[in-house]
Amino acid sequence: MDGDINPFKYCSALKSLGYLMILLVFAIVGVSYYAVVILGWGRLLLRGGPRSFLSLFILVVFHILLILLMWSYFMVVFQGPGYVPENWGPVLQENREETTSTVQQDYADLEASSSAWSASDGGERIAVIRYCNHCQNGKPPRCHHCSVCRRCVLKMDHHCVWVVNCVGAQNYKFFLLFLLYTFLETVLDTLVLLPSIIKLFGKSKNHFSSPGNIAINFLAFVLNLAFSISLLCFLVMHASLLLSNTTTIEVYEKKKAVQWKYDLGWRNNFEQVFGKQKALWFFPMYSKDDLDNIPALHGICFPVRGEDEEP
Repeated sequence: MDGDINPFKYCSALKSLGYLMILLVFAIVGVSYYAVVILGWGRLLLRGGPRSFLSLFILVVFHILLILLMWSYFMVVFQGPGYVPENWGPVLQENREETTSTVQQDYADLEASSSAWSASDGGERIAVIRYCNHCQNGKPPRCHHCSVCRRCVLKMDHHCVWVVNCVGAQNYKFFLLFLLYTFLETVLDTLVLLPSIIKLFGKSKNHFSSPGNIAINFLAFVLNLAFSISLLCFLVMHASLLLSNTTTIEVYEKKKAVQWKYDLGWRNNFEQVFGKQKALWFFPMYSKDDLDNIPALHGICFPVRGEDEEP
């Protein structure tokens, strides 16, 4: 009888938890919307007067952030992180067919250069291909096996229960935008709900129309305050990882390296995730030019810097 216990086989249960987290996200959005728009600034806008202009501004910003937030959220939920093609192997120079496409040529060069190499006794470099025993397939650079998805994920950062998906090469930008817009939305909600909370604990007797509305406003304020503080920490952490071209999983590996080979300077590191089209940096989408000309966006291969190069 095999007495080995594999705790990772229970990780797939996190998917079920993830679907509950999606419902929780919609519940938090709904409570915040009801408190800010229905009970608060929407009523002030309908009343007119000097404060109606401020109400209009707040509601416009609120809805713009909400649209961008939900757009980014749906993209990171439904866009796969990128998975290893079947029977994957690095494209080496001697096996590569001649092509007139500069993009394909560069893509193959980067794939070969970012693979692991070791020297044989004769000094000849031999490609070392990592192999996943679970998927029975080769593993490209920066690829890791997810015990929840039960698949190898390209440039895996982590598995996020809030989106029921892995965060990897092909949806990392969407995840970062989701963090950013959620942080901005929660900060806005906290600030615009603050006056009503001050009234609640002040001497004013005319708080709201019912105890239920008081509870909703208080709950929305506490939730948005808590999420804004926690998201600030996540944003700072991921901004540091983004600018150094590191994933959450690679943090420990990077500590052991003398210099991180994927760190090409903050500008190049940023463009490997967000693309070069500045007009699309703040939207969860890529231009065709970026997808065609930045191999790192596909997650199979990545440019590396030489040992003597500075980032």
